[in-house]
Amino acid sequence: MTAALSTTASAQAPAPTSRAEATKIVADIRKVVADNGIERLESVRIGDIDQWVSIRGNDPRNPVLLMLHGGPGWVAMPTSWYFQRGWEEYFTVVQWDQRGAGKTYAANDPAVVAPTMTRERMIADTEEMVAWLRKEFGKDKIFVVGQSWGSYLGLELAQRRPEWLHAYVGIGQITNAPESERRGYAWTLEQAKAAGNAEAVAELEALAPYAQGSEPLPLETLFKQRKWLNEYGGMVHNRTGGSAEAAAIRLSPEYSDDDLAKVWKANDFSMQHLLSEVLTLDMSRVDRLKTPLFLFLGRHDYNVSSELAAEWFTRVQAPAKQLVWFEQSAHEVMIEEPGKTLLTLVQQVRPIAERAGDVP
Repeated sequence: MTAALSTTASAQAPAPTSRAEATKIVADIRKVVADNGIERLESVRIGDIDQWVSIRGNDPRNPVLLMLHGGPGWVAMPTSWYFQRGWEEYFTVVQWDQRGAGKTYAANDPAVVAPTMTRERMIADTEEMVAWLRKEFGKDKIFVVGQSWGSYLGLELAQRRPEWLHAYVGIGQITNAPESERRGYAWTLEQAKAAGNAEAVAELEALAPYAQGSEPLPLETLFKQRKWLNEYGGMVHNRTGGSAEAAAIRLSPEYSDDDLAKVWKANDFSMQHLLSEVLTLDMSRVDRLKTPLFLFLGRHDYNVSSELAAEWFTRVQAPAKQLVWFEQSAHEVMIEEPGKTLLTLVQQVRPIAERAGDVP
């Protein structure tokens, strides 16, 4: 009977002919149908500007999980329809388009925001967002997941406000950024030589010496290196760069056509203001945290060296800590291995909130 109904339904459902139709399909299939479910898309006044969040979950009594996206400017909200739906059964999940990124970029005058695009302002925004979520949901503590650039913000937050966190989860964790760049460059050059790619070898060798000293790495140089690192799967395992993820943004129900038209301009805006400086930082100086620490590391991540993050993990002290290797991932763990990401969040991370009584 089910098969017959499915056949009839498919015959009556033509393929979408517009982005609006396609995104409605995505929105309908991932609708939160739980009796007490939450689906909110709204702006919040953070750091004196309107900043956009998506808040989704089956039960507002579940622990809150805030994701800090990478980039800077590589927003996770518009691809969360793919990887996040299972999380929402166990957490109230908050996707936030940071200052200068995604919907937040589109909602504000870039000329006004540009002077505020500093690391300290971004950290302050993160603190304000966590404070707002704690008040909004009546929670003493929440979980924070930081991915790539977001792992810098997350680690700063974990140092400054440990009492606000059940735990901090780092994905593609930034540690010694200059050394990470050097290792990524060496790996990429090795791959190019092994492949006999004369063009890649010539372009990469022309960048030498790469990421030496303490001066910010010019973005033009970085992008030339990343072109070939992406080509050989250093960002997404067995795939060339993030093109699939970038295309998936077009199916985001949270994004209007105007948001979509501006998302890459926002990405460039954020990188121009923040990326070079953050690549000069050595976060491996952090040797102690006062909140539990989890690292989700892709075995093949050369975009932000997982090898270096693992070395830091052995040294850092925390009330509890766990490193989980994702053997079929590079830098986009939650997209490359979404099932294992969900299981790890539910089986390893959420129990901290359960022990604290922060569950239905």
